[in-house]
Amino acid sequence: MSWRGPLSNSIKELRIHLSQSASGSAGLRSFIAKSYPAMKQANPSLPILIREAQNVEARAFARYDFGVERKISLENVAENEIAAKILELNNGPVRK
Repeated sequence: MSWRGPLSNSIKELRIHLSQSASGSAGLRSFIAKSYPAMKQANPSLPILIREAQNVEARAFARYDFGVERKISLENVAENEIAAKILELNNGPVRK
């Protein structure tokens, strides 16, 4: 799935953590290499931070208003499923 459309205006920052070499981050590495330019073009004012560290769990964080954050795991997720997982963050923070 290629990247389509902008993310919600309620997302103030998107952070992606991944490992440079771990097999659990392989799908995410491939997704970033292929889809980051389109994702950034669709969301030019949204800070999209990509953080690499050795042997970390592949995951994405969305920061919303008032410092509220939501995390999703992307460990061992196939490249073609990553966009749909990131779009889950569009629903906003989980309310209790």
